[in-house]
Amino acid sequence: MKSVRYVVSFGLALSMLALTACASHQLDGDLGIKGAPDWVNKGTQVVDDKSGHLIHGVGMAPAMPDLSLQTSTADDRARAEVARVLNSFMHVVSQNYSAAAGSGPNQQIDQSTSRQIQSLTDQNLSGVRILTHWPNPKDGSLWAIAQLDIDQVKASVANAKDMNAGFRDYFSANADNIFESMNKGAP
Repeated sequence: MKSVRYVVSFGLALSMLALTACASHQLDGDLGIKGAPDWVNKGTQVVDDKSGHLIHGVGMAPAMPDLSLQTSTADDRARAEVARVLNSFMHVVSQNYSAAAGSGPNQQIDQSTSRQIQSLTDQNLSGVRILTHWPNPKDGSLWAIAQLDIDQVKASVANAKDMNAGFRDYFSANADNIFESMNKGAP
């Protein structure tokens, strides 16, 4: 039994390193764009405040003659940032679950669970909201910020009828703690 605890503890330690790496992939410090909103200079990040557990993705499109194309490019890049963070988050949760279920009847986590997790991730990404835009008057670039609330992800997992029940229970019990650890690992 001690060896199982060591494996789970080791898995959790590795997960924390992975989350720190994910969170530290944010823009370091201030970009120094004078007149830009804070969210532009802070970049992609996880946010844990009174609004909830949020992933903010920031994207930029260079100056283009077609404002519609520029806007959709900035929006797509902001969504891609949210997807990058969400995929890392879901990967850590599934790795932790695998480590925790590493013995006994739950030892085999089949590929269908991975497919279900990817499907839920894709479904949640369709719910990402673009909050606002900022046009940089100096160079014509357009910045966008996208947001995903982790509560939306939790609700999707909880309502997934075909999801592995063990993973669903693990996710429900641990998602907030993993997210908070991810937020604390941010610079």
